[in-house]
Amino acid sequence: MTSKLQGKVAIVTGGSRGIGSVIAKELARNAVQVVVNYNSSVESANAVVQEIEEFGGKAACLQADVSNIDDASYLVESTIKSYGKVDILINNAGITRDRTFKKLSQEEWNEVINVNLNSVFNTTSKVIHPMLEQGYGRIINISSIIGQTGGFGQTNYAASKAGIIGFTKSLALETAKKGITVNAICPGFIETDMVEAMPEHVLDNMISAIPTKRLGQASEIADAVIFLANNSYVTGQCINVNGGLYM
Repeated sequence: MTSKLQGKVAIVTGGSRGIGSVIAKELARNAVQVVVNYNSSVESANAVVQEIEEFGGKAACLQADVSNIDDASYLVESTIKSYGKVDILINNAGITRDRTFKKLSQEEWNEVINVNLNSVFNTTSKVIHPMLEQGYGRIINISSIIGQTGGFGQTNYAASKAGIIGFTKSLALETAKKGITVNAICPGFIETDMVEAMPEHVLDNMISAIPTKRLGQASEIADAVIFLANNSYVTGQCINVNGGLYM
């Protein structure tokens, strides 16, 4: 069966590892040409591209610090130069610098806001005009359950992820008539290296609070990405993939 997304071009920021790498691979399995963006982990990015090519997909990796507006511009312009367009933008790049607010430094605040939130502006501001010109676009922003509920020691992270939700809803209003959808995905606790590194008792307590009694899989986030990429009537939404932890 031919994918509805065949021939589309996607950028996945932070696509070299974790959830971003799984999203990149699933897009490629749906016949999307994927640009895997990375900042420092070139080996991981190359490994993602190699895996995609091994199953017959098409991908390339491109270094850019998307928290920097000039780098974000380079990422988008290089993609358009190579492939002629950008159809799908996955704003996935993100970091944590967890610390209680009384101990949180301005540097730790700024770093998280720059990488998690300002990067969304940086990349989206560069793709929006080409998308408007072609009358088609899918902008999918990876937020977090923490942007909805808050998190102890995560004021910077929660603020950045809540900001993504507000950004998503506002831009969706502006672009709804233009063939562009803008949505957010809010993952709950996903089985990643960072989560699995938690102390066993902390992890057990976390899982016990989840109605489905398990961690989510990165593939379940990628499934939501494919749904949104295929749909032209869903916009301005936050798709919660969290096992029922936040309803």
